[in-house]
Amino acid sequence: MRKISRRHQENQAKTKNIVFSNLDEAIKILKETATAKFNETVEFHANLNIDPKYADQQLRTTVTLPHGVGKSIKIAVLTNENNISEAKTAGADIVGTDDLIEQISQGQIDFDLLIATPDMMPKLAKLGRVLGPKGLMPSPKSGTVSTTLTETLSDFKKGKFEYKADKTGVVHVSFGKAEFTESQLIENLQALYQSIEQNRPSGVKGKYFKKTFICTSMGPSIQLDLASFE
Repeated sequence: MRKISRRHQENQAKTKNIVFSNLDEAIKILKETATAKFNETVEFHANLNIDPKYADQQLRTTVTLPHGVGKSIKIAVLTNENNISEAKTAGADIVGTDDLIEQISQGQIDFDLLIATPDMMPKLAKLGRVLGPKGLMPSPKSGTVSTTLTETLSDFKKGKFEYKADKTGVVHVSFGKAEFTESQLIENLQALYQSIEQNRPSGVKGKYFKKTFICTSMGPSIQLDLASFE
């Protein structure tokens, strides 16, 4: 049997069987339990009263957090020859047309996000099996199919990202790093909560949020009382 470290036991003791109604206190404990030897990612997990197998109970949207998530991403743009210069000037890391489609088809995916102009989507459709499982297929709903490349690239460079509920109705989202200040984490978490609330699926009946938790990569789960967001 694997031995549980004293540090892990101490961290668990700070959160076990406790539901935090004060967000300031919860974030303080979160940072105290981030004791790994690397800058841990901070995560929010929300169990929602939805059944994503129904179209009117699906949650998939984008958000830009006030302080970002502490991660820079590599963005590729698939467009026609007329827009290549604009995409490069706007800060795209990779820009291509048919050549980029060929690279992707060969499994050469060296980017974290793919933005495409509408005219390229028919050509990209055949790569759904390659991009879909990786969550990289552009879509209008996620804001990654766009005719305004400069604006779109600016938004994603500032930290805009997509999130969605999984098939069990749970949202798992990173909202910063353990080295962020308490106020930065609180503001990011409040913005994320508001985004989920504002994008409540039309088919939800009754209570929307069941349970919410925050944690770091290696830390214990900290359950939040929904009143802490009020």
